[in-house]
Amino acid sequence: MTITKSQDKTDHLEVLGKGGQTKYQLDGPHSGILETFPNNYPNRPYIVSVEFPEYTSLCPMTGQPDFGVIVMEYIPKDRIVESKSLKLYFFAYRNHQSFMETIANTMLEDFVEALDPLWCRVKGLFSPRGATTLHVFAEHFDTSAENLDEIKSIVSEWKQEANRHSS
Repeated sequence: MTITKSQDKTDHLEVLGKGGQTKYQLDGPHSGILETFPNNYPNRPYIVSVEFPEYTSLCPMTGQPDFGVIVMEYIPKDRIVESKSLKLYFFAYRNHQSFMETIANTMLEDFVEALDPLWCRVKGLFSPRGATTLHVFAEHFDTSAENLDEIKSIVSEWKQEANRHSS
């Protein structure tokens, strides 16, 4: 059997496929957990959407667990986030105490720092607590992008699609 390989640059990645035990960073989330690799299609605006249905963190007041779904969507410029490092980043919130609004905005800031995307949105779809469901949407556009109008049009169409995470 012949195995073929794409032009993806992976030599610098640390957490994916290195064997051994995965190191979970439970000392708190930070952008340094996120590993990236070069975007092979920087001249083609396309959307990457990642849904993490097992999100958990702690309430900063009570210490009670909060659960939810985090959806991270972005249009890459030069960098793509490596998915296992993204999972480890989300796991780093497990013992982190913070309000849900702060979590979504902190994630957005970390993703923008690590990726410098043309567009990024974090959706925090948190499970009900006290009979209240909270959804937080934090969004960033690279306003210096030469194709900003095209990016906004793509994002607008994307937001109107129904069942974006269904086949």
